[in-house]
Amino acid sequence: MTKNLTVGPPGPLILAFAIPLVIGNLFQQFYSMADSFIVARTIGMEALAAIGCTGSLSFLILGFIMGVTSGAAIITSQRYGAGDEAGVKNSFSASVLICAAVTVLLMIISIVALRPLLRLLNTPTVIYEGAYRYFVVILWGMPALTLFNLLSNMMRSVGDSKTPLYFLVLACFINIVLDYLFILVFKSGVIGAGIATVIAQLFAGFACIPVIKKRFPLLAVNFRDYKVDKAEIMRHLAVAIPVGFQWSIIAIGAVAVTFALNGLGYAAVAAFTTGQKIDQLATMPLSSYGQAMTTFTAQNFGAKKYGRIKKGMVQGSICALIFSIIMGLVFFFFGDKISTIFLRGEPEAIRLAHTYLKVIGVFFVFLAMLFCIRQTIQGLGDSLTPTLAGLMELIMRTFAALILTSYFGYIGLCFASPLAFIGALIPLTIALRAKFNHLNRLELSERKRIV
Repeated sequence: MTKNLTVGPPGPLILAFAIPLVIGNLFQQFYSMADSFIVARTIGMEALAAIGCTGSLSFLILGFIMGVTSGAAIITSQRYGAGDEAGVKNSFSASVLICAAVTVLLMIISIVALRPLLRLLNTPTVIYEGAYRYFVVILWGMPALTLFNLLSNMMRSVGDSKTPLYFLVLACFINIVLDYLFILVFKSGVIGAGIATVIAQLFAGFACIPVIKKRFPLLAVNFRDYKVDKAEIMRHLAVAIPVGFQWSIIAIGAVAVTFALNGLGYAAVAAFTTGQKIDQLATMPLSSYGQAMTTFTAQNFGAKKYGRIKKGMVQGSICALIFSIIMGLVFFFFGDKISTIFLRGEPEAIRLAHTYLKVIGVFFVFLAMLFCIRQTIQGLGDSLTPTLAGLMELIMRTFAALILTSYFGYIGLCFASPLAFIGALIPLTIALRAKFNHLNRLELSERKRIV
């Protein structure tokens, strides 16, 4: 059911909205980790490295689609907060058309360019074919990813963070069962892991459709609703495409990291991949909290409740910082034991994975602030500043990959993400101060208008 985030205490409201997002994203990471766990234990470390080396490409290509669906939902959320029911329907229709067109175009380009991209990334010969076979399946399944992410983001934009969770949890279990089925029974190797992921996403996406028709009348559009005008399309493109590019710009930095990592050998690839999987598991709650703050900000901005936005930002940041400190300590002191789950019998890989986690753990508080500030700014409809922050992340990651790695090796590469966090915070912090000053003026103007 829809939920209005413009009334009630901001802090507890954001936390309550974020909890289903946290659980959902943790489950999403869980079945991503399940892929790695099952592949590592049933096929071997080379297969794990083959899947792991496609991570940056996945972020680059699929991240763009996920950014587009997320950006389009910001306008839907603003209109819901303003009580504009017709605007919500128009926004949903425009988002469907945009996402469908972008997905088809990007899927075709990506499949054609996949082999050259893998060669450009200096993918080790021993894992090259496995990486290609796995990721080409994922690319063919891109429409399934788009469908589920678009419908999930739209439900969240009108205040429901629970319904997408239910389907995601079910999809996770389907993915795990299919992993074992395709890998152990059908002996399909890394291709089976890719097929399992696509089928799980497709199921979750189609399962959302009848529920939206029944429980979300604002999103239950028909054929006539898709006749949106050019201005509506352009309005959504102006927000959605920059958010997509923001994700991809960040991913280009990850591609540079992958290029440097592949030159360190597949043991380092497996260790770094494992460290990232564990890191992502802890990052997802912060990402989820950021998603909640985007929806909260967008709805309140649409409702012209500008003071609530500032309160939500402050209270939300405190909660995120507490979590980041706890997880940073866990990474630093227990990262080796956690890594052993994935890298049993590989002492050198475990040591390298723990090194990565210790570096990330020290700088985790910066990531917490990055999510809170960036997502709040996006909720206000500003897609330019987060894109500039993405450019800073790109510069910092590339610096670590090309310069620090050449001088310090693996440890230099481990500083790619921490430097990216700090670099991105520079334009975001400056912009947040300006945004808050602007909100103060809007709040004063609104009070005078009411009086």
